[in-house]
Amino acid sequence: MPYWRLSGFYWFYFASLGIVVPYWALYLSSLGFDAKSIGELMAILMATKIIAPYLWSWIADHTGHCMKIIRIASICSAITFLGVFIDSSFWWLAVVMLLFSFFWNATLPQFEANTMNYLGENTHKYSVVRLWGSLGFVIAVIVIGALLDEFGYQLIPLSVLLMYVFIIMFSFVVEDAPQNKQVDDSGSILSVMKQPPVMALLLVCFLMQMSHGPYYTFYSIYLKQFNYSSATLGWLWALGVIAEIILFMFMHKLMPRYGARFLLKIALLLTTLRWLLIGNFVDNLTVVIFSQFLHAASFGLFHAVAIALFHRHFTGKLQGRGQALYSAVSFGAGGAVGTLLSGAYWDVYSPPIIFAAAAGASFLALLVAFKLSAEKGVTTY
Repeated sequence: MPYWRLSGFYWFYFASLGIVVPYWALYLSSLGFDAKSIGELMAILMATKIIAPYLWSWIADHTGHCMKIIRIASICSAITFLGVFIDSSFWWLAVVMLLFSFFWNATLPQFEANTMNYLGENTHKYSVVRLWGSLGFVIAVIVIGALLDEFGYQLIPLSVLLMYVFIIMFSFVVEDAPQNKQVDDSGSILSVMKQPPVMALLLVCFLMQMSHGPYYTFYSIYLKQFNYSSATLGWLWALGVIAEIILFMFMHKLMPRYGARFLLKIALLLTTLRWLLIGNFVDNLTVVIFSQFLHAASFGLFHAVAIALFHRHFTGKLQGRGQALYSAVSFGAGGAVGTLLSGAYWDVYSPPIIFAAAAGASFLALLVAFKLSAEKGVTTY
């Protein structure tokens, strides 16, 4: 397994996320956009995940060359991203963000499937590779946060473009993993999706990522309203991902010991607590720091469990499309709905109410998970 080459791709891909996720909304705010417009523009980044990953994965699954797809998509995302330097009007940025995110969002699900194929029977060791992506996120968010107050928000698009260049470079040093030819593709993807455990898993993923809408879109803006500096903001984002990294270091032991079903419920419960704390105690630095450590559960734990479950259900030639479906339903549909709703109501209701609604979404996902566990004969979780 090409451990360091896989880890290098994860590093720069999530370093780009470490710039876009915490700071892109701030960049849009610096251009003069209001909360509603920011929510709509950020939702575009999420919405392209509904279609793009599955479309590209269908091509990759039928050609058997997912890394070639990743290289093409990475190059196209960098080229189309150059459009942000041409104009800053709403509709121009909407088109540019639609184009570059269409290609950018195509790469990760394919790379996840390729990594899982390299791991083979040792999929519980996925987190040992993936943690380097989290580390890339941490370094990026800290460095950019420290430099923003000095160099201004124009640093954000320049830094994103640089990360895209490195992503392209690493896409050319990773090859397609050998696949197990003896694994059956379990029929059509629709037949797998119709299974009750899979339908419940899809609903849980949708609700979970929907609950992240206010966090990913307005958390930085929310902190700025309470006079947190950009450097402090960067460290707070970093703390969450550092906690995620620590969790990833132990996931290969936690998954076999406790099982995906139990860990899924823990992640959903702690996520609900996190949104309530952020919404009501943002002026208390101690509570804010604690809530950031809960990112280990709301993203790290949940993501590792979800990746493993989708890999378990979607086998053979369905692997790439299975990971794309996970991205489309959660980060795509769920993220877009959560972002649009939070943007539409951020200036209408108070932030504590918005984050309380987010907590309600993750708690509903927890109820779905418990309902599934209570059904007789369901053992796939």
